[in-house]
Amino acid sequence: MCRLFAVTSEKPLSPMTAVHALDVMKEGNDGSGLGLFLSGLGGHFEELNGAPILSGIFTNSGMKRLDQFMMEVGFMTKYKLSIKVPKTPPPGVPRRDMYLIRAYEYPETWEGLSENEIQQRLMKMRLQLRHMGEEHRDMIVFSFWPDVIMIKEIGDPLTVAEYLRLDRKELKARVMMAQGRQNTNYAINLYACHPFFIQGVATMTNGENTAFVPIREFLMSRGFPGYVGYQSDSEVFTHILHFMLTRLRLGIEAYKHVITPLRDEDLEHHPDGHFLKHLKHSCRRLVIDGPNCVMGCLPDKTLFLVQDRKKLRPGVVGGKPGLYAICSEMCGLDAAVPDRDKSKDFQPMYLDTVFIRPDRREVNICRQTEELPLPH
Repeated sequence: MCRLFAVTSEKPLSPMTAVHALDVMKEGNDGSGLGLFLSGLGGHFEELNGAPILSGIFTNSGMKRLDQFMMEVGFMTKYKLSIKVPKTPPPGVPRRDMYLIRAYEYPETWEGLSENEIQQRLMKMRLQLRHMGEEHRDMIVFSFWPDVIMIKEIGDPLTVAEYLRLDRKELKARVMMAQGRQNTNYAINLYACHPFFIQGVATMTNGENTAFVPIREFLMSRGFPGYVGYQSDSEVFTHILHFMLTRLRLGIEAYKHVITPLRDEDLEHHPDGHFLKHLKHSCRRLVIDGPNCVMGCLPDKTLFLVQDRKKLRPGVVGGKPGLYAICSEMCGLDAAVPDRDKSKDFQPMYLDTVFIRPDRREVNICRQTEELPLPH
């Protein structure tokens, strides 16, 4: 098992807030890796006005190839944070040349493009850079998107965070997701490290998805270039959510109806029964098999938590207006928001979807038995 932590705050927080929450839950994970998703960025990154940010790990030769490629396609550096580390890393942490976080100016040739076209091009560029890096083993590219930074590394989460000096003032965010374990079902690969990300959508999972193969095949058959990779059986949760939001045009309240649909007899009496039967039939190959606890972030910065029907993985949400956290264990929640009203903490069951909107006023709870806010 691994441990997960997500937080949404009115004030930008240091990534160390998330790392310390993971550290108090360290008895529940093997300390083999750290994965961080940061959005709602503070500091200088907040002033970049939608500039895409590239984040990843590079060798010195990979940096040269990156610079040459980005110049050829017309991207100029706007701001960068290069994390240079000592030549000798701590035990268990691989030696790297450079952790890079760099914001770019869009090429002049992109002026006038629609938002959808820009998003498609950014995604394809990230995939192209990833392919280039895998070919020469000199680049690992986690994200290339406005207002998003991703950091991943093998090793104990707190050790990695201190080694990378993630407490630096330039690195703060209002929305953070953190996971404290490398992929241990398959070969160690940082592309298999949670959280996963695609076009503003991020998720991370504690559990095992034994329905991975048919889900992967369905997604890859959709003709969408971003549905690739899959070094982890949990990456499909991100892509299912992306598919639901962008192709089906449904909100987060419908996510569980896709991954864990109600039984047919329960749909007979549901206020949206006719629609949900059609959805269940159309998306039957996206139904998961757990146990899984899924936390995620939507493009509008909404955080959410869902459980599958087996409900065998822990998850709790709590906080106060302006600061809410979702966590695998109560002790992690205590570390992040110690002065909250604990009587309002909520542990969702298998029918519940819990989400916190970007206004951060309250915890919202919807159940699969309730009417859906369907698009007109």
